[in-house]
Amino acid sequence: MNDTQVTLVGHVATQIDYKETVHGPSARFRFAVTPRYFDRRKEVWTDGATSFYTVWARRALAVNLAGSVAVGEPLVVHGRLRVREDPPEGEGTRWVSAEIDATAVGHDLSRGTAAFRRVVKTDTPLMATQKAAVG
Repeated sequence: MNDTQVTLVGHVATQIDYKETVHGPSARFRFAVTPRYFDRRKEVWTDGATSFYTVWARRALAVNLAGSVAVGEPLVVHGRLRVREDPPEGEGTRWVSAEIDATAVGHDLSRGTAAFRRVVKTDTPLMATQKAAVG
């Protein structure tokens, strides 16, 4: 397979959009990645331009992601990069979007701590038990 695998370090920019589909659970969110570099002229660390990616997760990763991640949290995302270019409609402008089909997502432990809880497979999905506990 000739997929482009990438690993990105950044922050969750939007709420997790979790859905049950006919093909199984699916989740997506926007991910902000801002490079930092040392400006030698000013002798300070400076933020570069922020890039935004749409991250897609499927099956168990989608369920675990929805139950574990909130807006603003630092993550490390690994997966397949897909770049889509949509042609302009009429007088519109062409736009390009970058998406990641995630194979692994985790909290960036260089910025905080986390407590891992192994999911025990049951007949009841994780999201259903969380909704029942909240409702």
